[in-house]
Amino acid sequence: MSTLTVASDPQDAAAVEAVESHHTHLAGELAGQVSMLLDAAVRDPGGADGVRTGLVAFCDRELLPHAAAEESVLYPAAHGTTEARLLVDGMLAEHRRIEALVGALRAAPTAVHAAVEAKALQVLFEEHLRKENTLVLPLLAASPDVSLAGLLEGMHDLLGGHEHAEGPEGAGHAEGEEAPERSGGCGGGCACGGPDAGEAPELDVREVPHALRHATVFGALGAVPAGRGMVLVAPHDPLPLLAQIEDRDPGAFSVEYLERGPQAWRLRLTRH
Repeated sequence: MSTLTVASDPQDAAAVEAVESHHTHLAGELAGQVSMLLDAAVRDPGGADGVRTGLVAFCDRELLPHAAAEESVLYPAAHGTTEARLLVDGMLAEHRRIEALVGALRAAPTAVHAAVEAKALQVLFEEHLRKENTLVLPLLAASPDVSLAGLLEGMHDLLGGHEHAEGPEGAGHAEGEEAPERSGGCGGGCACGGPDAGEAPELDVREVPHALRHATVFGALGAVPAGRGMVLVAPHDPLPLLAQIEDRDPGAFSVEYLERGPQAWRLRLTRH
């Protein structure tokens, strides 16, 4: 857990950890999608509409249902306590702002306008999750009158469940082992040598917190259309990440190493 939480029972403590883990997944995927849109707005405004469409779809599929589930389950329980009543009112107001930003993103007239709305959405959503992790969840978990685990039972929009565990750095591969080239690789079966190769957006995750790093890449890859790619810049050879990408979507991406350290690893991932 990101904060010290004194839960009323172990099941509530586990529920807090599950929600915080899902929050990390959501924040990471949103960051990846927004990064792709910001890059597209600068490098390829004509292709930014496809990235924006994917980001809006992610909001409709993940962010807004998550907010709705909070309003139906978590917030009523928290609002019933004197300590959190005003806090919950403020969180509800932030939900309305999040919905408005998604609407503005959907209707933005240009790629630049869409990028501005997307970044505002990311900043607000990350701050909103921080309040939930540090204020709302600890209060509910510590209350003897509330069973947080009971409230969240079966609530997939709050607990997630489709995320893939990241595992430790280097897990699943022998030290020094090179990542296998995906089918196509840089051997001509992918778009890595095509005319659009130089226009591939770049995602640099070296400064992204480790807890968010893989989810950020997954979110960015979700914005890559068929026949196009992105360049990933990582602080180490991302073997576990490549294995997870293949596990999530077998055969969907070709991988070409552009640089192999020692300060950075640069890889072009191209969607078939």
